[in-house]
Amino acid sequence: MRYSVLSILKNALAGDVAWAPVWRDPEPQPAYDAIVIGGGGHGLATAYYLARNHRVASVAVLERGLIGQGNVGRNTTIVRANYLLRGNSEFYSHSLKLWEGLERELNYNVMMSQRGVLNLCHSDAQRDAFARRGNQIRFQGDDAVLLDREGVRRIAPFLNFDDLRFPIHGGLLQVRAGTARHDAVAWGYARAADARGVDLLQNCEVTGIRVENGRVCGVETTRGAIAAEKVAIVAAGRSGQVAALAGLRLPIESHVLQAFVTEGLKPVLPGVVTFGMGHFYISQSDKGGLVFGGDLDSYNSYAARGNLPAVEHVMEAGMALMPMIGRARVLRSWGSIVDMTPDGSPIIDRTPVEGLFLNAGWCYGGFKATPASGWCLAHLMATGRPHPVAARLRLDRFASGRVLDEEGAGAQHNLH
Repeated sequence: MRYSVLSILKNALAGDVAWAPVWRDPEPQPAYDAIVIGGGGHGLATAYYLARNHRVASVAVLERGLIGQGNVGRNTTIVRANYLLRGNSEFYSHSLKLWEGLERELNYNVMMSQRGVLNLCHSDAQRDAFARRGNQIRFQGDDAVLLDREGVRRIAPFLNFDDLRFPIHGGLLQVRAGTARHDAVAWGYARAADARGVDLLQNCEVTGIRVENGRVCGVETTRGAIAAEKVAIVAAGRSGQVAALAGLRLPIESHVLQAFVTEGLKPVLPGVVTFGMGHFYISQSDKGGLVFGGDLDSYNSYAARGNLPAVEHVMEAGMALMPMIGRARVLRSWGSIVDMTPDGSPIIDRTPVEGLFLNAGWCYGGFKATPASGWCLAHLMATGRPHPVAARLRLDRFASGRVLDEEGAGAQHNLH
């Protein structure tokens, strides 16, 4: 069924009993041309673009739980393309362009809202760094506006401009950036992939990766063995565990990243605002809740929950930036497992096992990368060549020293 105003009206008048299932629930086939391990946004996008762009006839997505219940449904929904370094900047630029046409492409409302992302600066040196970043963004072909103090005040007068420790000197605004509905993105890609014949196998945990003579030949799952000549690991925070099934050790650490949402409020935030002197970011959802987060919990964990010191750190940053947040009641918090690389940049590449591909190490950038991540991994799997915008996201850069240290924080996973 194609969604439209007419179909909504027709089904509403009929009591909403004629809606078709959004996707099938098929049984696993003995073999596929390609298998994608992981039913999050990146895995679903990869499967969709394999079928759409490259006409791969037989594709399966293996998800150990239910579609949309992993990191793709546990993030803060921000979409942006304001990266500095070559290798990242062109990739996220490509992703933002795909975001802008995604709803029409998928025939699904992912609630893409280009309300803008404002990064604040609190010193002369930070303002200079933002000017450099803004120039790079514009050279890439995307938008960036360097604002002075009064320019920021016109957009967000509620901020604490005169904090003695962190006075606001200005900011860098990307108008085309914004937010999207995280789980709707997963559902939209799942529905579109299913319509092109992709099998979405839920409750199908991968327990082994079969390798013969240095080449992948399939996987073992809780629903039986499945053969394939091409397998992609797209398992986010579980990437290291899944790769270990093939005998690989990845340059990745898994950490918990917490996020929070308040009670619903009348509109108070015009877009996304980030605190330049603390890793704090905040936006307002379509339901009115303030959605915010900050630094990850700086210890390794596979638990989808965080600890109280990190909660306190985020709340302190929020109060320093905008004291009015102290009047809002926090309704809930959650944690996602993020896969952190030593340089803070992702990996889309082959592995040493022939036919086994890797999409991992997204750090804080996973959700905003969803369309381009799937586009580029599908291109690599289908053609054997890296897509031009992902050519520098190599796995071997940690051995060669050609790292993409976007934050300039050195080879420390928890600092990225």
